[in-house]
Amino acid sequence: MNAFTDLFIEAMPNVATSEANGKVSPKIHISYREAVREAMREALQKDDRVFLMGEDVGRYGGAFGVSKGMLQEFGAERILDTPLSESGFTGAGIGAAINGMRPIVEVMTVNFSLLAADQILNNAATYLHMSGGLFNVPLVIRMGTGGGKQLAAQHSHSLECWYAHIPGIKVLVPAMLEDARGMLWTALQDPDPVLIFENTLLYNMEGEIAADAGAVNIDRAAIRREGHDITLISYSMSLFKTLEAAEILAKESIEAEVIDLRTLRPLDDATICASITKTHRAVIIDEGWRSGSISAEISARIMEQAFYELDAPVERICAVEVPIPYANHLEQAALPQVETIVKTVRRMVTKHG
Repeated sequence: MNAFTDLFIEAMPNVATSEANGKVSPKIHISYREAVREAMREALQKDDRVFLMGEDVGRYGGAFGVSKGMLQEFGAERILDTPLSESGFTGAGIGAAINGMRPIVEVMTVNFSLLAADQILNNAATYLHMSGGLFNVPLVIRMGTGGGKQLAAQHSHSLECWYAHIPGIKVLVPAMLEDARGMLWTALQDPDPVLIFENTLLYNMEGEIAADAGAVNIDRAAIRREGHDITLISYSMSLFKTLEAAEILAKESIEAEVIDLRTLRPLDDATICASITKTHRAVIIDEGWRSGSISAEISARIMEQAFYELDAPVERICAVEVPIPYANHLEQAALPQVETIVKTVRRMVTKHG
C-alpha cells in the first residue's frame, strides 16, 4: 500500500455500510478496475440494450484489464472487439444509440480519441440539435487518461478539458471507488452523450465500498476534506496528490478544503464558490496543460462569481507545457506533484495571511 492508496481509502465517503430498509450492507474490498468492471457487468445484466465495444475489450480483456472475463460471461454479441479504427467504431456506437441501443464505447487512451473527434464533436454532440430535437444519442464513451506510467507522449496526456469545451455532452472524471462503480449506470440513463475519463494510475487503487453500492449523482462536486484556510480544487488522480498535500499542511496548522470536481461539464460552480466564500483562497490542481485548461475556466468563473470573496489571486498547478516524456524522472517533473502543492499553499497562506 502506498501513500496514494492509503489516501484513496481514507478519502472514501462512508458508503461502506448502508441502512436501506433497516438492513446494513456488508463491505467489500475492491479495486478501481474491478469497480468499473462491476458497473459494466451490472449494466449488461439489467438492460439488454447495453453492450460494450472497443479495441481488445473481448479476448484480451481490455488494454488495462477492465473487461477481463466479460466476453466469456456475455458472449461476442455484447462484448465486441473492434478494428483499430476509433472513428469507425465510435460512429457505429452513435448509430446504435440513435436506434435505441445503449452502447458503451471504450477508447484505449484519450490520445486515440482524437481519431474519433469528428464523430464525438460533429455527430454525437450535435445530433439532437441538428435533428431539431427529434433524435437523442444515449452513448457512453469510456477512455483512459493521464500520465505517470511511462507510456510516452502518445498515450499519456490529459485532454478531458478539450471535451469539456463542447456543448451537448457531459464529461465525468471519477476518482473515488463509489464514482467508478456508480457513475456508469447514471450515464447510461442520460439521453445525451456522456464521456467518462478514467485515469490509468487509478486502476490498481483499492478500498472498501458497500456491497450494494449503486448509481450516483453525476452533477455535483464533492468536498473530500473540510478546511477553512484555503480551497484546493482538483479531480481524478491529482485529487489524491491534493489530499496528501492537505495532510502535510494540516500538520503545520493549515487546514485546506479539498474539492473533487467529479464532473467537468457541467461544472458545479455553486460548490466551488461556497467553499471560496469560506476560505477566501483557491488553488486549482489540474494534470492538463495550463493554456486553455479546465483550471483556466474555473479560475475565470471564480473571478466572475466570487471575486470579492478572495483575499489572494487564484493560483493554478498544471502539467508543464511539453509532450509528456517517457523517462520516469522527466515525466514526474512534467506532472503536478505533492511538493508543489504544499509549497504553493504555504506561500499563499503566509503571504496573504
